[in-house]
Amino acid sequence: MTSSARQQAVTAARARLPELIRAAVAAVQEAIPAYRGLEEAQQREVEAVASWVLRRLLDAWTDGSPLTDSDRRRFRAIGGARGEDGRPVAAVLRAYRVAAVAGTDLVLDGSPDLDADDVRALSHTVLVAIDELTEAILGGYAAARERIGGDRERALRDLFDDLLAGRHTSPSALADRCRELDVELPPSPWLLVLDGPDHPTPDAVLRTVRGRRTVALLPAGAALPAVRGCLITDRAAEPVAFRLATDALDHAPAHAFHGRTLLDDGDAQLLALLSARPDADPGAVVAAVLGPLAEPAQAHLLEGLAAFLSTGSATGAADLLHVHAQTLRYRLRRVRELTGRDPRDPWQRLALDVARTLASVRRG
Repeated sequence: MTSSARQQAVTAARARLPELIRAAVAAVQEAIPAYRGLEEAQQREVEAVASWVLRRLLDAWTDGSPLTDSDRRRFRAIGGARGEDGRPVAAVLRAYRVAAVAGTDLVLDGSPDLDADDVRALSHTVLVAIDELTEAILGGYAAARERIGGDRERALRDLFDDLLAGRHTSPSALADRCRELDVELPPSPWLLVLDGPDHPTPDAVLRTVRGRRTVALLPAGAALPAVRGCLITDRAAEPVAFRLATDALDHAPAHAFHGRTLLDDGDAQLLALLSARPDADPGAVVAAVLGPLAEPAQAHLLEGLAAFLSTGSATGAADLLHVHAQTLRYRLRRVRELTGRDPRDPWQRLALDVARTLASVRRG
């Protein structure tokens, strides 16, 4: 039978539940560094941990009820999610323990009239709940790891899908998952997105299919297929690279592929700007399209390019700059060598002109 003091303590705790949840979250974040500086979604996850612990603790302390089947399914799902994305399960178990201890202390501190039986019952409630949820979480985790271990190819696809979507909480979690799957990510990878779902990519470290496209993570310098697509070489392992590549293929005009099959970083950054993407970066357009041409030492080449773009011919540009036509042609040849872009090609001309203009604006 629940004592009146215990009932009063439960009523008082429920009345200040938001305050207790905040205090429990603070305790978790102080005790476990991995839970500090979280993104909004992750912060809500920690708050959900503290909220469940406190509510369940108060319910069980009142009526002695064990975990329900719904509770167990919840914790098996939590363990399963950890198992599937490769995050260590120890941190989440410790978070529940810390929240439970903090919750117990908060309840006891606000209830000086509890007797020994009440305190004993509260301690027993906490221990039983932690034992049962630990068993459920570990069971879900083990089942997920066993399932993934039996299908490595699927597990690698899942890893790549999570990488493309940015679903990793930390570099250490990603490293743990790669180690378990015996795969090593290249230090400076390339991301290749190809139109069509069935293109072979023999050098791919990771490979998946997204809709109608083949997506592959390659080591730098890998052989590339002669198939229409987009190759990102800068920050290729970050989610932004996949968005850039797919958006570029969605919006690129046919003449952007003149004389080649693959768009590059510069094309993707330019198309993000032209299609008014919220994350378009003018500085990235300049860096990716002009490359070393934007350096002060190459100012004479950039000047020659600007003159050519303004006049439309090497002769006209030479007259504008008061240099010999051969000098101007040499500068244009160096522009092609440094940027990989021919200003006589309509798409490349647009890319160079936009990047040159942006560089001029940025310099003021």
